[in-house]
Amino acid sequence: MQKIIAWQKGTIILLDQRELPLRTEYLVCKKVEDLAAAIERLAVRGAPLIGIAGAYGLVLGIWRSEAKNIPGDFRKSYLRIKRTRPTAVNLFWALDRMERLFNFLIAAGSSAAAIRGKMLQAALDIHHDDAATCGLIGRYGAGLIKKNSTIITHCNTGALATGGIGTALGVIATAHRAGKVRSVYVDETRPLLQGARLTAWELTRQKIPATLICDNMAASLMAAGKVDCAIVGADRICANGDFANKIGTYSLAVNARHHGVPFYVAAPLSTFDRSLKDGSLIPIEQRSPDEVRRFGSCRTSPEKAAVYNPSFDVTPGRLVTAMITEKGVIRRPFAGSIKTVFDRLQTGENC
Repeated sequence: MQKIIAWQKGTIILLDQRELPLRTEYLVCKKVEDLAAAIERLAVRGAPLIGIAGAYGLVLGIWRSEAKNIPGDFRKSYLRIKRTRPTAVNLFWALDRMERLFNFLIAAGSSAAAIRGKMLQAALDIHHDDAATCGLIGRYGAGLIKKNSTIITHCNTGALATGGIGTALGVIATAHRAGKVRSVYVDETRPLLQGARLTAWELTRQKIPATLICDNMAASLMAAGKVDCAIVGADRICANGDFANKIGTYSLAVNARHHGVPFYVAAPLSTFDRSLKDGSLIPIEQRSPDEVRRFGSCRTSPEKAAVYNPSFDVTPGRLVTAMITEKGVIRRPFAGSIKTVFDRLQTGENC
C-alpha cells in the first residue's frame, strides 16, 4: 500500500483519492488552504484520516511563521480547517487536542522552534496512535467473525481512510488472515463510488475475495442467505449509539435487521461524541448537486434537475448488533455501555 499521508520537509504529501483506481497521484500541500481544499474536495477523506490531516495542517500553519505571528497564524489555520467538513467528529477531536497543546506551550513561554517541534511530534503521535488503534479494532472485530463468513460493507474504511489498516476493513483484513473470510460484498456507494473506486481497490491489492455490487442489491443478497454479517465504519457516534456514516448505511442496517444479519460498527473512540444525546443532533453535510447529476465528467440527468445530496445518514443504535473499538466490543444497551467505557478511561481502568 502506498503512503496515504506524510509530513515531508514542511509540506504535507497526500495521495489524491479522487484519481483512484485509475491513477496514483500525490498532492503537495504547502499552505493550509491547499490542505483545506483537499479535504473539502475529498482528495483526502475518511473520518480518522481527516483528523490526522487536520493535525498536520495546524503544524503547517505555523511552520514558517515569525515568532510574533505564531498565535495569530495558528488561530487562522484552526478556524479554516475546522470549516472543511462538519459531520466527522474525528477532525474536531484532533484539532482540539492540538489546540490544548498549543495553548500550553504558549502559556509556558516556549520558543518558536520548540512550539514547532512539539506540535509536529503531537501530529505524528496522532498519526501513529491511529495505526495502533486500527490494529486493535481489527483484532477485537475478528473475534466476532465466524469461520467461512461472507461479509458486506459500505463505503471505504481501510488504509485509505485511516492511519493504519482501517476500521471495518481492518476487521475484514484481520479476519481474512485468520482464515475466517470467504468473501466480501462491496457496495459501490453512490454517488461518488467510494466502495467501487477505493474499497474494491484495497481488497484486490490485499488478495481478499471481493464482489462489487450496486447499493440496491444488498437486500436481495440477504434474502437469499448469502450474507453472514455487515461491517461498516462511522463518522460520529452519539451517546445513545446512534451514528452517522456514508449515505446508504441506514438502508443497509434496516435490511440487515429484517433479515437477521448481524450489523457491526467499527470505529475508534475518537469517533464518539457524547455531547450529542442522539442522532437527531448530528450535523449532516450537504454536498454539490453535480455529484448526483454527473458521473465523472458525463452529465446523467437533466441539467436543472433538483438534487438532494446529503453525504451521510444517521442509523439508530437499536439496529446495531455491537460496536468494535480499540478498547474492545461495546454491546447494547449502548447508552450505559458507552458511558462505562469512557468512565473507565477517565479513571485509568482497563476497559
